Amino acid sequence: MATIHQLHPDNPQPRAISQIVNALRGGAIMLYPTDTVYAIGCDLMSKSAVERVRKLKQMSNDKPLTFLCSSLSNIAEYAIVSNANYRNMKSLVPGPFTFILPATKLVPKLVLNPKRKTTGIRVPDHGVSQTIIEALGNPIISTSANLQEDDLDDEDFGHQVKNKQNNVCDLPKMELFDRFSKLVDLIVDDGSEHSYEVSTILDLTDDLNPQILRQGLGVVPFL
Repeated sequence: MATIHQLHPDNPQPRAISQIVNALRGGAIMLYPTDTVYAIGCDLMSKSAVERVRKLKQMSNDKPLTFLCSSLSNIAEYAIVSNANYRNMKSLVPGPFTFILPATKLVPKLVLNPKRKTTGIRVPDHGVSQTIIEALGNPIISTSANLQEDDLDDEDFGHQVKNKQNNVCDLPKMELFDRFSKLVDLIVDDGSEHSYEVSTILDLTDDLNPQILRQGLGVVPFL
């Protein structure tokens, strides 16, 4: 049964954050709130935890995973960011945007699209998830709380919905918690009602031709 951590949305309790971070470093996976939908996450650098997330989501290894960074400068450690992309992204972070970018060698292969060597990265506008990232010192995986690979997901990078019947992101929060209580190690609750809206996905691999792969919460002013 998952341990539930109830956190203040603006000033998360340091003791609880420390407990969450220690668990993540030990390979735990969690259900946690973001500025879009509730997400399943783990330490980006924990191979065993990433493998557990893939198994839980029934995701094949050729399906890339999105992860959350703390800032634009943090993104630049894990992705190749051109000057043009930096200027465009600066106006959008933090916020509900997933950026598809060429990955650096810091990104584990288990997270990448193996053919394109690209990755999806977000900087959430969300106090609790930001606090966890900063305390952990590593990005955290962020795959929306759906249980089938065909569901609409922040990591689908524009793929269309094939089956919405199992989209548990549409459940009320307490039902969502009940559904995942035996599937994850930790549940993070910041006391707010969760969003049902996904992020906007921007493909920035060609910095001269940025493209919206999926329109979500975020509005892109330069496209």
